[in-house]
Amino acid sequence: ALIKQFVADVAWGDLDFLIVDTPPGTSDEHISVVEALRPHQPLGAILVTTPQAVSVGDVRRELTFCKKTGLPVLGIVENMSGFVCPHCSECTNIFSQGGGEELARHAGVPFLGCVPLDPQLSQSLEEGRDFIQEFPKSSAFPALAHIAQQILDSASQHSS
Repeated sequence: ALIKQFVADVAWGDLDFLIVDTPPGTSDEHISVVEALRPHQPLGAILVTTPQAVSVGDVRRELTFCKKTGLPVLGIVENMSGFVCPHCSECTNIFSQGGGEELARHAGVPFLGCVPLDPQLSQSLEEGRDFIQEFPKSSAFPALAHIAQQILDSASQHSS
């Protein structure tokens, strides 16, 4: 009921996008969000995984959930895709790599990109600062900008 009230009773004003960040899984909350947003014709879901097999497995179930509920999948993002050293900017794959891209290929949905672990991004978010203005040279910046641009392009194709 809280999710339905949040969607229906909040005066959002004019929005370009409403992004609902949910934890991994296919729980009752996910069903409630999809049902509450259905009258507003949601553009779709962006699924986020990490390279590890356990995360890819969770997202595989989310793909099935989206298919069963008729929610289009705009694409898959692989988060924590390597660690960027704050001193030398070298990216090291701490976890396995490529799980998100392989899952997208297997599911026939777009792979939107990889976002590396970046201490600057984490610190900026924890302190409530504007990452984009403070760290435009961060290795996460072009990855996030590329993903955002693909989502914007997809949205403009759907609205045409």
